[in-house]
Amino acid sequence: MFLSGGMSEEEASVNLSAMNGIERKGPWSLSFSYGRALQQSCLKSWLGKEENVPAAQEALLARARANSQANLGKYEPGSEKSLDAQGTFEKGYKY
Repeated sequence: MFLSGGMSEEEASVNLSAMNGIERKGPWSLSFSYGRALQQSCLKSWLGKEENVPAAQEALLARARANSQANLGKYEPGSEKSLDAQGTFEKGYKY
């Protein structure tokens, strides 16, 4: 299981693709669990406004396409739009 852990959306897709591009010895696949690394562009596009729903839906579809390709080890960096250039990591963040 690959977790994005504060990476940007693009960084998470690129890393997932690289790992899935490595030949495995067993029949299993590397899966992923993303929260913000899948949703960040969607949320930034939407901003809670009804008129932004189509843009938010397209942003979510773009990241879904990116991660679908990454899950196959075939993602081409930059081929899908992302508004999340810096990721969600915050140094020293405390819960």
